Amino acid sequence: MRSQNRKRLPGLLVLAAAGLILGAAALYAAVGCDLNDPDRDVKRLFPESTGYKTLYVSIAKRGGEELLRKIEARLGDNFKGLFETADVPYTMYEIYQDADLIGYIHGVNQKGTYGGLQVFLALDLKGVIRGFYFQKLTSRAAKAFRAPAFGDQFLGLSLEDFYRYDVVSGREGPAGPISRIKNPGPSSEQDFRSALRATKKNLVLVDEFLLGNPHLKFFKG
Repeated sequence: MRSQNRKRLPGLLVLAAAGLILGAAALYAAVGCDLNDPDRDVKRLFPESTGYKTLYVSIAKRGGEELLRKIEARLGDNFKGLFETADVPYTMYEIYQDADLIGYIHGVNQKGTYGGLQVFLALDLKGVIRGFYFQKLTSRAAKAFRAPAFGDQFLGLSLEDFYRYDVVSGREGPAGPISRIKNPGPSSEQDFRSALRATKKNLVLVDEFLLGNPHLKFFKG
């Protein structure tokens, strides 16, 4: 009996390890994008703030497959990969000054050339960008992308502007404010386009989950 147990043990260990791997993969797939240090980051992006509220939403809970298709249409591309499943929880921050709501912060994961990147936006109550930064970025041109000069190009833009940008072709038609955003790393074109796609996706999700879709009227899908 002991000999049989010893023979079965390696097989059981393999099954247990496989279960752990699958469980970890499932957990990884469901991970959203949180601020690394919310207290510090909120105060940095909204110096006038006195507090914030954290909200957790997902496409699966809000509308499922039907909502996913609508969001994909507004993005202009299909969701794909671990970071873009319907059950991914999105962490959204409502920013307050005393009792008054003054803005939002939201970040999304996006596939880059060498791994995932995280694009965070600080937005006013109308969904206009007042802050842009990478919380995570692996790129040959990471230093240039993280420079304030790059993020400043997004300030004042909203989903109305990004609707004219095609995330698949990387073109804006007709040319407008998105076309004027300069890529600081010409050798990292894919990362540049990933950053723009992440920004548009971020804005679509905020419009859907926080703002009540005021920019939907500008969508020409």
